Amino acid sequence: MKKILLVDDDIELTGMLARYLKREQFEVELAHDGESGVRLALQGGHALIVLDVMMPRLSGMEALRRIRANRRTPVIMLTARGDNIDRIVGLDMGADDYVPKPCTPGELVARIRAVLRRTDPPPEAEPSPPSADVIEAGLLSMWPGRREATWRGQVLSLTGTEFVLLLTLARHAGQLMPKADISLQALGRPLTPYDRRIDVHLSSVRQKLGLRADGQPWIQSVRGLGYQLLKD
Repeated sequence: MKKILLVDDDIELTGMLARYLKREQFEVELAHDGESGVRLALQGGHALIVLDVMMPRLSGMEALRRIRANRRTPVIMLTARGDNIDRIVGLDMGADDYVPKPCTPGELVARIRAVLRRTDPPPEAEPSPPSADVIEAGLLSMWPGRREATWRGQVLSLTGTEFVLLLTLARHAGQLMPKADISLQALGRPLTPYDRRIDVHLSSVRQKLGLRADGQPWIQSVRGLGYQLLKD
């Protein structure tokens, strides 16, 4: 049973969400302020964290920053409906997804399952051989089964969403991929209008890869079309 940490100061809402999550076979731990949420998150053992943006004692953004400094546990942010700034900032800081409030329990569970599908490692009973299942694109090597990546021979630290986006581009290295195809293959959902998730996550990956000798980023974007990972 996967454990979900739910951090939100709305006690009535968290109680309702917790009951629904338990019916969906999740174990739930609750925190009602940012400081308590960070403390529990850093203790570990959670498959995913749901984190509200607006909370007392410590904001959701600051809580996310402290969590990301120590752990790569997937995080879904709860944001005010229509507040695009919070969504973009949260994604830029390492959140894996966001859900606008008010949200239904069913929508939240669907988002949780979607994030877990793309960030969970494979079962221990099916380990990947050390040299098998490697995707190579120039200076990049990725092992999907182990959720590991190296860049220039050094370990590349990626969030779960960053990993699957980069993996999708690596599998089509040298080719321009439309954002709609990236969304379907990497995130498992159709691209919606004004959705900036892919742009923000790939911006973070670009920074981690650095620049080419010619000063250009390794991940090229073509406005209105998509993205391309260069191999050389």
